[in-house]
Amino acid sequence: MPNPWPALFRGGDNSVALLGVNIDHVATVRQARRAKVPDVLFAARVALKAGADSITVHLREDRRHIQDMDLSRLSKETGLRLNLEMAATEEMVRIARVTHPHSVCLVPEKRQELTTEGGLDVMGQISRVRGAFQKISAKGIKVSLFIDADLNQVSAAKDAGVDMVEFHTGAFAEASGEVRAMELKKIVDASALARRFGLLVNAGHGLDYENVGPIARLEGINELNIGFAIIARALFVGLEPAVREMKTLVSGGGS
Repeated sequence: MPNPWPALFRGGDNSVALLGVNIDHVATVRQARRAKVPDVLFAARVALKAGADSITVHLREDRRHIQDMDLSRLSKETGLRLNLEMAATEEMVRIARVTHPHSVCLVPEKRQELTTEGGLDVMGQISRVRGAFQKISAKGIKVSLFIDADLNQVSAAKDAGVDMVEFHTGAFAEASGEVRAMELKKIVDASALARRFGLLVNAGHGLDYENVGPIARLEGINELNIGFAIIARALFVGLEPAVREMKTLVSGGGS
C-alpha cells in the first residue's frame, strides 16, 4: 500500500526501512548525577548527522530518564522528526497535545519495570486507547500502538483507528534457533495483516547489531526504533559511529 504520509515517513513495501534512534539512555546517564550533561538535544543532533531518520524518547510517568524540558527542547528543534513514547494517561495526552511531536507511540508502562516488558493490550482497553488516539490525532499528530505480533491485537489496533503499529520484537531478540524463527513468523504474519488494514508498520525492542538483519529485511517495515544497543555501542566507539553502523545494517537489510 502506498505511504500516506511521504513527507514524514519513507519506508514501506518499496523502500528500505528507516532508523529511529531512541536516546532515553543518554538521559539515564545524565540523571544518575542530576547533571547538565550529556545533553539529549546534542545527542539527537549527532544521531541525525549520522543518518538517523527520527529520534524517539519515552517520557515516563516517573521521569526516570527523559524530562519534560528535554521533550520541550526536542520538539522545537528544526528538522527533527520526533517520536514520543508514552502511556495512555490523561497527563501524557495533555503533554503530547502541547508539545506536538510528529508522532506518538502509546506503550504499556509499569513503574517497577526496567524497560517495557510487552505490548499494549489494545483489546482489553480499546475505549481508553481510542479516546487517547482521538485527542492526540485531533492535533494532527500521527499515533502508533506498541503491540505484540498478535493478529487479534492488530485487529484491535485497526478498530481503535490509529495510523500505525509498532511490533514488540523482544521475544524475537531474546530467542534463538527454531523459537526465533517462530517469533519472526509471528511478526511477518502480523505485519501482513496490518498492511492489509492500511497501517504503517514499525518495529523495535531488543534489536542490536547482531539480530537486526532478519527484521530489517522484512517486507513492508517502515521504521525500526533502536536505542539501548546504540547507546551501549557508543560508549566504546562514539555516538556518531554507532549510529552509522546501525544505519548501514538497517538500510542494507542487515546484510
